[in-house]
Amino acid sequence: MSENLPLQARIRRTQWRRLVLAVAALGVLWLCLRLFASILLPFVVAAGLAYFLDPVVTKLEQLGARRAVGALATLFALFIALALFILQLYPVIADQAVALAQNMPGYVSTAQKDFGLFVHGLEHRFGQGEVSNKLQTIAENQAGTIASFAGRAVTNIIGSSFAVVNLLSLLIVTPIVGFYFLRDWPRIIAALDRFVPRPYAPLVRAQAIEVNRVLAAWIRGQAICCLVLALVYALGLSITGLQFGLIVGLAAGLLSFIPYVGTLLGGITAVLISLNQNPGWHGIIAVLIVFACGQALNDYFIQPRFLGDRLGLPAVWIIFALFAGGAAFGFVGIMLAVPVTATLGVLTRFWLRRYLQSSLYLDPAPE
Repeated sequence: MSENLPLQARIRRTQWRRLVLAVAALGVLWLCLRLFASILLPFVVAAGLAYFLDPVVTKLEQLGARRAVGALATLFALFIALALFILQLYPVIADQAVALAQNMPGYVSTAQKDFGLFVHGLEHRFGQGEVSNKLQTIAENQAGTIASFAGRAVTNIIGSSFAVVNLLSLLIVTPIVGFYFLRDWPRIIAALDRFVPRPYAPLVRAQAIEVNRVLAAWIRGQAICCLVLALVYALGLSITGLQFGLIVGLAAGLLSFIPYVGTLLGGITAVLISLNQNPGWHGIIAVLIVFACGQALNDYFIQPRFLGDRLGLPAVWIIFALFAGGAAFGFVGIMLAVPVTATLGVLTRFWLRRYLQSSLYLDPAPE
């Protein structure tokens, strides 16, 4: 019966079927993420490792090694380096993180007292005021609640999450799945390419190449930025003699993949510790100098050199994507936020270019 339809009608019906199929596939993917988000972490990490390490394995394959051997050697080298890091630094980092979480309420209490003295000084100079009373009430009533919540959150993350998820999933499942992903990566890409409708294959391949270029450059550049900032902050805070300077600096640097969030959280935490350790302005000024130098180094040298504007999106969209992914799918959503944002950015720019060349944009309005 379809053979009796005009050519344009058959083409239009085929296009609608493809659109329905694409929407259905996205719906099934969304449903799977919602249903299995709690068990997807090792698979998402394995896929990310395969994507990140595929150039290395491809290079080894070009040098004559079998792909399975290259994948196994690359993963073995990575996990040996990770094991050495854990054996050397993790005990120190974990001890400092637990101690920091336990002492945080005391740091906030000291900040409360200093803030109260500051408010009383303002009242003595300018007279009793409603604003100062409200500020004092907030400092006295809310800071303790915030500190308790932060301490419980850090303790839970270091305790249950690391014990259950990392030991079981990341140390057992991830290497196995990552090996298969790395070994079969070219075949996975070829299989995905075979499912693309043939008339649209060149267009889809071009957009996929653009997404890969943007995403690979951003991931590698952002990794370099976070590692350099973590080293700068940890070294700078340790030189100033700040207690827990190592863990605060490392955390601030690694959290810098969220623009400015790592620097702000690390700066606030370091200031609270400095107030408790060395009352006065000297410690606070030293901490602020470290974070100001790190942020300036990041803004004017590290990011322009290693990252640039890889995603082509404002920082506010990256922050929104990370928080939205975390709210929707937890840690898995955070890991998927940047790839999804990069893909949507490339597709949006493509459709905007098509729109600016279309009759919908160019044709004049009827008389």
